Amino acid sequence: MKNLILGDGQLGSLIHNITNWDYISRKKDRFDAIKPDFNLLKDYDTIINCIGDTNTYSQDRTNHWNVNYKFVVELTDYCNDNSKKNIHISSDCVYTYSKINASEEDVPVHCENWYGYTKLLGDGYVQLKAKNYLIIRCSFKPNPFPYQKALVTQIGNFDYDDIIANLICNLISKNATGVYNVGTEPKTIYELAKRTNPNVIPMFEKLHETMPSNIIINCSKLQKKLGEII
Repeated sequence: MKNLILGDGQLGSLIHNITNWDYISRKKDRFDAIKPDFNLLKDYDTIINCIGDTNTYSQDRTNHWNVNYKFVVELTDYCNDNSKKNIHISSDCVYTYSKINASEEDVPVHCENWYGYTKLLGDGYVQLKAKNYLIIRCSFKPNPFPYQKALVTQIGNFDYDDIIANLICNLISKNATGVYNVGTEPKTIYELAKRTNPNVIPMFEKLHETMPSNIIINCSKLQKKLGEII
């Protein structure tokens, strides 16, 4: 199987560094999610879509629609028509108003912003239409933690980007299909930040109204697939 990474952002670059799989991006190849040239994908069996508008609080709904949903639809249809596996990187934000410790079988409910809404729509299209797919719901922080302050008021299964990237690579290598929550043990952002930034200052500020304080997800399916304690 020949794998291709779409995008060279934070996660896409790490997956490339870990695996040395080929990648294409706007910067390197002028690949544009608004007007994608799918001919660039023709020599690959598996497409790992790391392209997304991750500006969580942006009110630019047009770009969120175009990148997080419209492009996902076009990519899914292309993969179906050309017998390619579609690996879709999603977000734990799709569980914002679902149950705490939500599993892949629970009903996702997006946070009240265009990012969460369009990510959930993209998930739904892949899950409904894709013939061969893997949806990964996760979140990650830069390593080392680069900020002076970190929230004590939000807890979840997020981890550093290199750790999440390794888990994703392992899932892909094991030919996982369907929907997987990807994360490690529950922790606050402050607890995570302290691991690489011992001088970080705890923040007790109230979260933005669209962000939940508890985004713990159930990662037991991931543990079972990888055969290790996460």
